[in-house]
Amino acid sequence: MSQLPEEPSRRSFLKQGAAATAGILIVPRFVLGGKGYTAPSDQLIIAGVGVGGKGESDIAMFAKTGKARIAYLCDVDDRRAANSRKAFPQAKYVKDWRQLFDKEHKHFDAVSVSTPDHNHAVTTLAAMQLGKHVYVQKPLTHDIYEARSLTEAARRYPKVVTQMGNQGASNDGVRQLMEWYDAGVIGDVHTIYCWTDRPVWPQGIAWPTTKASVPPELDWDLWLGTAPQRDYVDKLVPFNWRGWWDYGTGALGDMGCHLLEAPFRVLDLQYANTVQASVGSVYVDEFKRGYFPDSCPPSSHVTLTFPKTAKTKGDITVHWMDGGIQPERPDELGPNELFGDGGNGTLFIGTKGKMMASTYGADPRLLPLSRNQEVKVPQTLARVPGQANGHYGQWVEACLAGAGKMKVSSPFELAGPLTEALLMANLAIRGYDLQKPRASGQGFDYPGRGRKLLWDNQQMRITNLDEVNQFVKRTYRPGFKLA
Repeated sequence: MSQLPEEPSRRSFLKQGAAATAGILIVPRFVLGGKGYTAPSDQLIIAGVGVGGKGESDIAMFAKTGKARIAYLCDVDDRRAANSRKAFPQAKYVKDWRQLFDKEHKHFDAVSVSTPDHNHAVTTLAAMQLGKHVYVQKPLTHDIYEARSLTEAARRYPKVVTQMGNQGASNDGVRQLMEWYDAGVIGDVHTIYCWTDRPVWPQGIAWPTTKASVPPELDWDLWLGTAPQRDYVDKLVPFNWRGWWDYGTGALGDMGCHLLEAPFRVLDLQYANTVQASVGSVYVDEFKRGYFPDSCPPSSHVTLTFPKTAKTKGDITVHWMDGGIQPERPDELGPNELFGDGGNGTLFIGTKGKMMASTYGADPRLLPLSRNQEVKVPQTLARVPGQANGHYGQWVEACLAGAGKMKVSSPFELAGPLTEALLMANLAIRGYDLQKPRASGQGFDYPGRGRKLLWDNQQMRITNLDEVNQFVKRTYRPGFKLA
């Protein structure tokens, strides 16, 4: 797909026009159009790719700003697209995003991507190559190579405004945590715990053996996209794909960007250098452990080590726990006081104290809770207005203003390394269960178990267990490429 020359923004065009007609009375458009009128020239024209489920709510939030118009809807499943088509009857409906981009690219400014994880990167990069602003649901990508590619693409296309859909990045909570830490309230953080009650979909199971008929409303080939060819099975679409490695990224992909975002922002974390995992077992009967390499495990505990940053005095250890596993409750937390939000949370352990938050960095608290009344730290960081719609509205405003004029909370420069961290954790999870036949032919060895994996960030590879490097970069089906 060829890259089109960048067009001047609508606002810059209007400014140029005003300068060229100096001396002529300019009447504001809101006067001409009446109170509450938004001129077409001040609207962001959006194409939604994946407009059911989360995609449905995404485009609704953009439209709610009053400064965006949903002009195109793209989805492989007519059932999932039905609500959005009803909500935006004037929008043109297309099934294949490649046809949308090829034929209609001159008629929209930005793209919202809310497909399953395995199709995020190819759609997003193609939009960026066309000079389109992009909003992409979390996780940014399915594998590490893709995340690094989009991070680098953000540098190559500086006029494209990017945002990942981890909306907590625009909430007040993470900014409060940053202010406490920067003021030295909890000292130097050395250990962080993040935990979630996900998955709430099936994991640790065998791929179904019973074939099913493809629903007539679903284009199964387009849904597969970059993934290997497989027969359609029941109950994979629209939600349970998250538990299968070909399409999803498990509990880490679903919740990692919401829970790890605050540590990344507070401590300026970038790329981890070691990772190790332990994984919950599934038994097919009383004595035999199941081996299901296609499926994410039912639970895991992953430990990542990040090198020292300008905001820490040494390396930082980050623990990730899912499947209902939680860290030990802090001594400073009363027996009846909520740990995180009950099922999810983030805990920072510093040399002078502790602080925690719920999902999205919400409800930040110092421990013990009595400290929240005692500690007074001035607000030093600007808040994003409109908490409920702030993350969406911020991106729309930044797109209209033009790249570089306004900061967003989760640009790819930040979202890329954050996504890589959770995908590195998945490398260790997948490595834990790798089987290797013994030379004797009797049984299997598991070379990834009990091993700390060493990461070469420049080469994007694990240096001491080559078998897991196959998961750093996938091979796409013909018809899809990341270039």
